[in-house]
Amino acid sequence: MIRSALLGVSLLALATGAEAQERARTSVQPYVEVSQLFAADLDGGDAVTYTALSAGVDAQIETRRVQGQVSYRYDRYIDWGDDLGDNDVHSGLGRVTALVTPGLTMEAGALATRARSNIGGAAPGVLVGNVANVSQVYSIYGGPSLSTTAGPVSLNAYYRLGYTKVETPTFDGLTPGQPRRDYYDDATNHQAFASIGTGTRGPLPVGLTVSAAWEREDAGQLSQRYDGWFGRADVTVPVTPYLALLGGVGYERIETSQRDPLLVGGVPAVDRDGRFVEDPSSPRRIAYRTDGVYYDAGVLYRPNRRTELTARVGERYGSVSYTGSLTYQASAQTGLAIGVYDSVQTFGRQLRNGLTGLPTSFVAARDANFGQQYSGCVFGTTGSAPGGCLSDVFQSISTASYRARGIDGVLSSVRGRSTYGVGAGYANRELYSSRSTPGISVYGLNDESVYGQAFWQYQLGRTSAVDANAFVNYYTSELPGSEDVWSYGATGTYSRSFGRLGTTASVGLYSFKVGDFDSTWSAQAQLGARYTF
Repeated sequence: MIRSALLGVSLLALATGAEAQERARTSVQPYVEVSQLFAADLDGGDAVTYTALSAGVDAQIETRRVQGQVSYRYDRYIDWGDDLGDNDVHSGLGRVTALVTPGLTMEAGALATRARSNIGGAAPGVLVGNVANVSQVYSIYGGPSLSTTAGPVSLNAYYRLGYTKVETPTFDGLTPGQPRRDYYDDATNHQAFASIGTGTRGPLPVGLTVSAAWEREDAGQLSQRYDGWFGRADVTVPVTPYLALLGGVGYERIETSQRDPLLVGGVPAVDRDGRFVEDPSSPRRIAYRTDGVYYDAGVLYRPNRRTELTARVGERYGSVSYTGSLTYQASAQTGLAIGVYDSVQTFGRQLRNGLTGLPTSFVAARDANFGQQYSGCVFGTTGSAPGGCLSDVFQSISTASYRARGIDGVLSSVRGRSTYGVGAGYANRELYSSRSTPGISVYGLNDESVYGQAFWQYQLGRTSAVDANAFVNYYTSELPGSEDVWSYGATGTYSRSFGRLGTTASVGLYSFKVGDFDSTWSAQAQLGARYTF
């Protein structure tokens, strides 16, 4: 509990510290809440009634120098009978940026959520209670960014320090015949980047940029390690006022490695939390290594200040690589962002990168007990930062390194009394592990997922509102014993406030299907009251 509380408090401290200097458009609203929940297995299973005691804070700050938002909530669930063990759940998201001096910015982000552990296991829509294959996840990152100029030359640099922790799931959610897998523990990562360059309007008719980067991650499971060194040169050649050709060549050295698990009777030993026990005599095994030159070429199309498209194709990681992005700001409060990515990743680093891409002003759901709060798509409130999806990160919590490829996009809008958002994407992972590590080799196997999410909120009046959420996910994996998994659901909420007292009524319907097994259907209803200080 202390660790998760610090995630929200650390960001809130940064925001309120700046508030002491500038108080324009600043809001900090702590609250307590009590809710009564009813969950039913619609396939003839048990129905459970339980009470949630909650405390949280919603904070926003927007000044000339600081932009940020923190939404954090702690829930304590108390069962009326003996069907549900009392448990604690933390959910929250925070993103803050602060301009320290002209050119120097401090940035931080934190996340607490619940997510699926095993891609081939159960995929419940409700992530609290007696649910299988769900783990509590915490992540936090921060660091400075520098951007300055020296005549026609621009200088940019940043450093990021991140930490991710995953608790073991209460139930593994495996279907008959599936081998049990180890569980992710924690990881600390570092990222440093620097670049120097000139624009197309500088002393040369083309833009030139030279950059370098370093990344390191150390994970707790089997002493896993990621180490990457990068150098790159880019050129931008204007063709028209709106179109430019792009080209780049780089050198990279990436190595991921781990040690062997301790074998007992030829089977990897696990501790009481289900994680592999490391063999103290094991040498370090290489899971993935690349060392050489890569290159790409593409186009940059910017017809106006609101639209930008980039597309690149090249050779990297021993095959063709595609990357790109599209951003479109239709208005001050309506925007679209699409990204195509291809990189060698680990779970902790990909989650840090996902947090970095989320907006500093986002839509916080009124009720964290329903849907996929902060483990799916997060929708922004401005057209310049429409949001982002973490669904590709949370398709599973992988202990292995992997090549991540995919595409995702987010559309969000605030128009009159309505706020809505749509997010969708496709993600593919090619898993890496040492070919010589006994018992856990997954080298070359693929995971895939397709996901979609929609959100709508309508303000009925000054004191009441309705909102609806819907999601659908599809998962498939080549891991032994894995089955194709479908997961979908929809929720609706009505809220009304009476001064500092607010009330909510919510209902949700969810289903998931694993392989050839019958679909599992469940429903949940909630009545709650919140007092805001």
